[in-house]
Amino acid sequence: MRTYCIANASEVSSFNFDELVDTASSSRYSLDGSKILARYEDTQPFFLLGKTEYSREEILPILDGPEWTSNEII
Repeated sequence: MRTYCIANASEVSSFNFDELVDTASSSRYSLDGSKILARYEDTQPFFLLGKTEYSREEILPILDGPEWTSNEII
């Protein structure tokens, strides 16, 4: 099962991307760049322990919010 966590972008240097679905460059960041979305399968990686875990259904409304999605028309 895929699980999601939100971490501070400043913590990226402690991530082992071999344990995540995305790489550092393909991960999704909040619009201001201060947070990163970490996606993984099965067990929560050690470097994310203590972070809130979200299911797909739980994370989608968060990612649709103003912190992660711009409503500006380009």
